[in-house]
Parts: sequence; structure tokens; C-alpha cells
Amino acid sequence: MSNRARVLVSRRTQAGLVRLLQAMMVALLGIGLYVGDASIMTNATIGLLVTQLPAILERRYEITMNVGLVLWITLAMSLHALGTVPLPGLDFESLYGATWWWDHMTHALSSSLVVGSAYAITRALQEHTEHLHMGPRFTLVYLLIFVMAFGVFWELIEFYVAIGAQVLGIPRVLTQYGLDDTVLDLIYNSIGGLLVAIFGTTYLTGVSDQIRDRLEAGSANR
Repeated sequence: MSNRARVLVSRRTQAGLVRLLQAMMVALLGIGLYVGDASIMTNATIGLLVTQLPAILERRYEITMNVGLVLWITLAMSLHALGTVPLPGLDFESLYGATWWWDHMTHALSSSLVVGSAYAITRALQEHTEHLHMGPRFTLVYLLIFVMAFGVFWELIEFYVAIGAQVLGIPRVLTQYGLDDTVLDLIYNSIGGLLVAIFGTTYLTGVSDQIRDRLEAGSANR
């Protein structure tokens, strides 16, 4: 089999996995509707909406993502949605409640998406304007600070959503497991962000270049 054929099969496989994971989230949404669980419904719906963003960006802004990036986004959202579902093999507890590392894994994946987005946009802005320049080391520090700040912001959202649900007497759609868990979440956020900042930026160059082209086209039309 030629290298070209192997790449083609790989892309087809990745596209198939994307569709499979999206179908799983549709099934999770159905389960949430059937059992009346607001957390499952909310997380499955948000996951499905986020996985539609690559298609929306392509249709409206002609920004095309590699299928591997789409799989990365879909995997992160589907694992998060799956973690909210009570499973029979876990005595009908969710993966978040029964598996100590599930929450940390999904935080690392989610933070990697945040860092990837921040890098693609920042690189595009640097190439679009001469007034912004950050060297590789500064970019690494910037991305880590960005993901840590976003992580703190998300933990605050989880906290206030949990408090609001308790006050209003409605089911929680986000759950906090205590201060120790919050600290660990922030650590895993940083790990996910660091891995993307060091190893993943190469895969985001194409998206960044397309964003730059859109910025330049917008400037030319003014």
C-alpha cells in the first residue's frame, strides 16, 4: 500500500470515528431525554453543537480544518458527555463519579482545545499585523497563563452553577467535587495546555494561516 493510500485510509477512518462519536452523543441525548436527566441532556447538546463548529466555519468563513483536528474536538466533547451518564457496569454511577481520573482527563482534553484555539488566533494576528510579535518562549508562557486563567474562570462557573442549582432546587448540570479536585483540575488543565503548546502547534498552522487570510481579506475590503 502506498503512503498516499495509507493517508487516505487514515482520513476515512478518522472521519468515520467523528461520525461514530457524534452518533454516540445523539444517543446520549436520547438517554437524557428518556430518563429526564438535565445534566446528560445539557452536556450532550453542548457537545453536539461544538462539534458542528468546524462545518460552520467552513461554510461561513471558508476556514477548513483537518479531519484530525475535527476528531480531536469531537473526542473531547464526547468523552465529557459520556462521563455524565450512569452506567450499569459502575452500579449506575457516572464515570465522573466512579472513576477518579475521568474528570482530570476531560479537563486536560478541554484545555488542549482552548490552547489550540488561542494559539491559532494569536499566530494569525501576529502574521496579520506588525504591531504584535511574540517569540516562541513568550508564546509558550502566554498560552500557559491563558489556559490557567480560563481554567480558573471555568471552575468559578462550575461553583456558581452548583450553588444556583442548590438555591433554586433544580438538578445540577455541572458538578464541583471540592477544593482538592479543583486544584487537580487546574494542574491537568496546565498539562493539557503544555502538551499542545509544545507538540501540537504544528497541526494548527493551516487553520492559523486561513484565519490570517480572512483578516487580510477583511482589511483589504475596508
